[in-house]
Amino acid sequence: MSSEASNEEAGSPIVFGQRFAHSETFKALFREGMALVEETAAYLDGDGRTESRDLSRGGSLSYATESMRLTTRLMQIASWLLLQRAVNDGEMTTEQALQEKSKVRLRGFGTQTQGAGWDDLPLKLRSLIERSIRLQERVVHLDDALYGLAPFDDEVENQVNRQFGRLARAFGGT
Repeated sequence: MSSEASNEEAGSPIVFGQRFAHSETFKALFREGMALVEETAAYLDGDGRTESRDLSRGGSLSYATESMRLTTRLMQIASWLLLQRAVNDGEMTTEQALQEKSKVRLRGFGTQTQGAGWDDLPLKLRSLIERSIRLQERVVHLDDALYGLAPFDDEVENQVNRQFGRLARAFGGT
């Protein structure tokens, strides 16, 4: 019997993150992430080099800064996706992935998508950055669902039960 079936029989909630991680949607997210990594690498090694030569000094500095942030962001996302795929495929336990995941940084790659520095960047680079930020947000959301505090965590459930208990006592219940 699957853990999902036993959760349903026991009246426990189905954990969204675990269900999503094993779905076709995750596989599509994985493919999208890897394709974005490849597309970005091809751009930065090809057209991006050419376009960066035509930028002003300030534009060149913005290009260098943002392309480094972009590649770092994408490498961290790719690392996370590969770890999760390894868990899904049974190549790694969740505990092993958690140890490795501690080396992956999904947050803190600030990029301003407005202003003079941003406006100086080539359109293709801006598009890649924006797509990587959206992908990062989706991966962070999934990471939180899988490894962060789940909405039905025991502590949360106990807090809710405590509130129900207070309400019941206030209105004369047990």
